[in-house]
Amino acid sequence: MSVLQVSDLTVEFGQRRSGRLTAVDHLSMELRAGQTLALVGESGSGKSTVVRALSQLLRPTAGQILIDGRAAGRRGAALRAYRRRVQLVFQDPYASLNPMHTVRHHLARPLRLSRGVSGASLDQAVQELLLSVNLTPAQEIARKHPHELSGGQRQRVAIARALATGPDVLLADEPVSMLDVSIRLEILNLLDALKRDRNLALLYVTHDLATARHFAAEIMVMYRGEIVERGPSDEVILRPAHPYTQLLAAAAPSPGTSRTTLAAARADRQRARTAKVAERREATAGAGCRFRTRCPHAMPVCQTSPPDVPTTPGHRALCWLYAPGNGTSHGPGPGPAGDPAAPTGAA
Repeated sequence: MSVLQVSDLTVEFGQRRSGRLTAVDHLSMELRAGQTLALVGESGSGKSTVVRALSQLLRPTAGQILIDGRAAGRRGAALRAYRRRVQLVFQDPYASLNPMHTVRHHLARPLRLSRGVSGASLDQAVQELLLSVNLTPAQEIARKHPHELSGGQRQRVAIARALATGPDVLLADEPVSMLDVSIRLEILNLLDALKRDRNLALLYVTHDLATARHFAAEIMVMYRGEIVERGPSDEVILRPAHPYTQLLAAAAPSPGTSRTTLAAARADRQRARTAKVAERREATAGAGCRFRTRCPHAMPVCQTSPPDVPTTPGHRALCWLYAPGNGTSHGPGPGPAGDPAAPTGAA
């Protein structure tokens, strides 16, 4: 069942020298109860802006957000009711908790304000939240301050705080990117278990294709504010259609990758970041495909806005390569205009 529906969400920011920057451009999606949708893209693609717009931490420039078919409230009691149902887990567990307050304070406050819990029931509810995120002994953890906890424990507290309001939608903004590698899987497994047990609609924001495929039923790939590809996880990861998704898949290190290969990959990413400065100046909104300056398959037609084309059932790509009559097929295979030498498996 669809809980949160988003139509043509657009977020723009004013800039002193270059007019307005479109951080999110006409995004549409649905979040369903008991399912995980992954939003994937490199830094600066607009992923966190999407999350902040959905959590009402910033106001969209245009578009519509519906929860259970009703427009999301933007002020007063309606806004508070929306935020009780849509909660956000921030990326940085070190900055998202107030160092001056105990864990109990962080959990008790939303319980009091959103659900009216008080008295002896409040301490019991705090302990139940801590147990739900596998923090034990709960009474001892509740008395601690954030600086007395590890990074993984802090993120578990942040997840418990998000659960305190009894939400229907959980927005996880790169929830493990700042944690030690050894505990990332534990946190992701916890989020997955909570999603199943509480029938949550989960938006998982990440730049990690491997975890996106493992934990999400569907993946959306974002590039410079646009969704350039979306579809079932296995389809998007194993048979990437858009050249940008192919680039992400090719850049992901595999087990056994040598240090020399990793160093070369880091150098390539640094060159790509440098190139993106010039790219932003050349390819602006409404000036054709935003990926064309980095695309190995760029064609003259790419200077006009690309179509959103189905490649297989349920799998779509925003790319001229798959437009009818262009002579290409979905996934790895012949390149532009049927050229068998043009690579499509990696960019």
